[in-house]
Amino acid sequence: MKMSTTHILTFPALLMLLYFPSSDPVTVTTSKAKVEVHENTNAVLSCEFRTEKETNPRVEWKKRGKEVSYVYFDGDFTGGFKSRASIDGATMTLRGVTQKDSGVYHCEVTARQDKIKLGEVTVTLIVLVPPHAPSCEVPEKVRKGYSAELHCKDKLSVPAATYSWYKDNKPLNVGKPAEINYTLDPKTGTLKFKTVSKSDEGQYRCEASNGVGAPKSCAGQHMKITEFELNMTIIIALEVGACLLLLSCCVSICLCCRRCRKNKGETIQRTKTICNPPTDPRRYKHTQSFVL
Repeated sequence: MKMSTTHILTFPALLMLLYFPSSDPVTVTTSKAKVEVHENTNAVLSCEFRTEKETNPRVEWKKRGKEVSYVYFDGDFTGGFKSRASIDGATMTLRGVTQKDSGVYHCEVTARQDKIKLGEVTVTLIVLVPPHAPSCEVPEKVRKGYSAELHCKDKLSVPAATYSWYKDNKPLNVGKPAEINYTLDPKTGTLKFKTVSKSDEGQYRCEASNGVGAPKSCAGQHMKITEFELNMTIIIALEVGACLLLLSCCVSICLCCRRCRKNKGETIQRTKTICNPPTDPRRYKHTQSFVL
């Protein structure tokens, strides 16, 4: 009797389950939301879905950048993905990826017969790029006692490279400020000298590393420390200047002498005029009449 009651209670429940199917909406998930792969290898972008009623849902892949572009649309790959991509269900595989493939991808599944017709998931692809030989800037000559800057940059490595400098193939370490006369920023690759001395002369090279591949260096470049020296142009300019100054002094002296002689002559003439006044004829006439 007890068993029959259980069967009577269970049977209607089974009927209800059969009559009212599961109402779970379309769901889209990924087993790996962030994918990191080395350059020129394959990248698997996982996308898994479950639908309520739809047996043949529509799958699309899009890449988001400055603009949203289709990767997989209407059952086929687009553009440059045609020859190097494949899809299994909704999971997409890209072969021989490069830095251009890095970005955010959207997997969209459309189930028209479901109550909720659209589900999506996002997968971020990061293509790791080993270091390239960095570009280095080393001044050829620096005057003793002056400051100097050396620059190093690798714009292609992913993740961003860190930098170290070598002088005559010996690493420059960041020590205590009292012990060194330079600062080194491993993130920007800039090596700064406060004031260079003769001991700073040598061959410098920079090395870039990011943990993905082997470190790469630029070719060594020689930095020469010079003393202050007069070149021929400065010497000639000084000599010409001295000659002009001497000539100017001579001309000034001559002009002064001429003025002095002229002034002296005028003074003598005035003196003669005062001492020997001109003869008055009337004076002599008066004298002659008196004698007679």
